[in-house]
Amino acid sequence: MATVFAHAYIKGTDSQPRKTNIVASLVRDRYVSDAVVILEHTPRRAARAVLKAVESANANLLNSGASIDPKSIRISRISVTSGTRIRRYVPASRGRALPFEKISSNIFVEVAGEEKAKKTSDEKEKK
Repeated sequence: MATVFAHAYIKGTDSQPRKTNIVASLVRDRYVSDAVVILEHTPRRAARAVLKAVESANANLLNSGASIDPKSIRISRISVTSGTRIRRYVPASRGRALPFEKISSNIFVEVAGEEKAKKTSDEKEKK
């Protein structure tokens, strides 16, 4: 049985990488079915984006053409990096403008699953 990998990359999520990484660490190195339950019950805004990335990577693996056992799919790698920063200004007193940045994050999820064992012709003849 060979291990098959698939990944998903979500770019430009409207949450800071520091906050998104806290949610990602909850599901690191877990089975996908467990990770989905954890993320659905996590009361953080970034949990929705991480859940979307995990489900997308899971779907990519199942639709890759290999016969994968859905119970054996694990999150092998999940990382959160900083995305683009949008610079904005807020008006202040006496005609000033105070700058601030809207920070986004990129979420990378890689899942791995074990390929189902194919029945050989010898096994079919024995039955």
